[in-house]
Amino acid sequence: MKITVIGTGYVGLVTGTCFSETGNKVTCVDIDKNKVDKLSAGQITIYEPGLELESAIEGAEIIFLALPTPPGADGSADLKYVLGVADHLGKILKDYKVIVNKSTVPVGTADKVSAAIAKNYKGEFDVVSNPEFLREGVAVDDFMKPDRVVVGTKSERAKKLMSDLYAPFVRQGNPVIFMDERSSELTKYAANSFLATKISFMNEVAQLCERMGADVDMVRRGIGSDDRIGKRFLFPGIGYGGSCFPKDVQALIMSSDEVKYDFEILKAVEKVNANQKLHLVEKIKAYFKGDLKGKHVALWGLAFKPNTDDIREAPALSIIEALTTMGATIAAFDPEAMPNVKAQIGDKIVYASSPYEALSGADFLIIATEWSEFRTPDFERIEKEIKNKIIFDGRNLFEVSKMKELGYHYESIGRATATK
Repeated sequence: MKITVIGTGYVGLVTGTCFSETGNKVTCVDIDKNKVDKLSAGQITIYEPGLELESAIEGAEIIFLALPTPPGADGSADLKYVLGVADHLGKILKDYKVIVNKSTVPVGTADKVSAAIAKNYKGEFDVVSNPEFLREGVAVDDFMKPDRVVVGTKSERAKKLMSDLYAPFVRQGNPVIFMDERSSELTKYAANSFLATKISFMNEVAQLCERMGADVDMVRRGIGSDDRIGKRFLFPGIGYGGSCFPKDVQALIMSSDEVKYDFEILKAVEKVNANQKLHLVEKIKAYFKGDLKGKHVALWGLAFKPNTDDIREAPALSIIEALTTMGATIAAFDPEAMPNVKAQIGDKIVYASSPYEALSGADFLIIATEWSEFRTPDFERIEKEIKNKIIFDGRNLFEVSKMKELGYHYESIGRATATK
């Protein structure tokens, strides 16, 4: 099958690469020349530089729109890129195509895309909603072995093409779920918002554990063994970040407001998450009696989660802003995200070449991202580098009993404090 993917961001590249792996002829097109040049010089060979949109879609049966939908000033998803391309497609289509919204878009976007195309093209076409459910760090695996594929269309012709396209990916029996376009669009927002709600709920439980003398790890295991609840997304921490959860929760709240429904749970989820990002800072302020001026901090982790360089809405950035405002200095290490942080905040902090270099002369350590290499550190080396055996762990990487044995002051999320 011949496919065109418009947009070579995270979703577009994964989509194009994975469809190419199953024998389809895939052309990716993007207006960003720098991106084109980088792709052309790299290992991914599905991009042909210099293609314009008209030649890119020639002969294609399916056109995927994998375009950014950034939040606007009011939190709603900005559709200017999606609708701009739709308008252009209307001017150049010559025969039947299935146009697939792969971007995360508000309910009703398929109708808007259809209207934008139909303004200039009077032939046959179908607009399909096909949301992605990719986790950063394991996106290719998620695409190749999906839990489910959601397709929103009322067209039997489009259903047949989409069924054929996804057949190689669902041979193990995982479903391709067909529904109407609006239900498909809402499914993506509902899924991410529900997961964000689980995270914020567990962070609230962790707050209770700290105040009531309970252990959040025990509570998590106790409720996670109930298959109605499930084990995933029950790990407490310092809040969620990234490109999806914050944006999608915000967009669903805005969409709800537009139809005059007050989505109170999601508004609470947002508030809890914003507070949770600074929960470690409150612990640190309490320990140092509010005086952080002149303190030097080691920070392990900058990305919003491990196995990515994505720093969008990363809790570490909120921690950096709070501590530097109070007069602390910070040396940070992250295996992947340091260039992105430097591009955003410059030399506001020091960027170390290793976790242990970040510790040199630090008054205490903060752990903000659960990278695997942080889980089993050399504690003897930590002792040699750090001034005080103090760790504030936002990801609960270590056992409290072990840290007490090692003589650390160790504070984590929803668990007892180990004291020297």
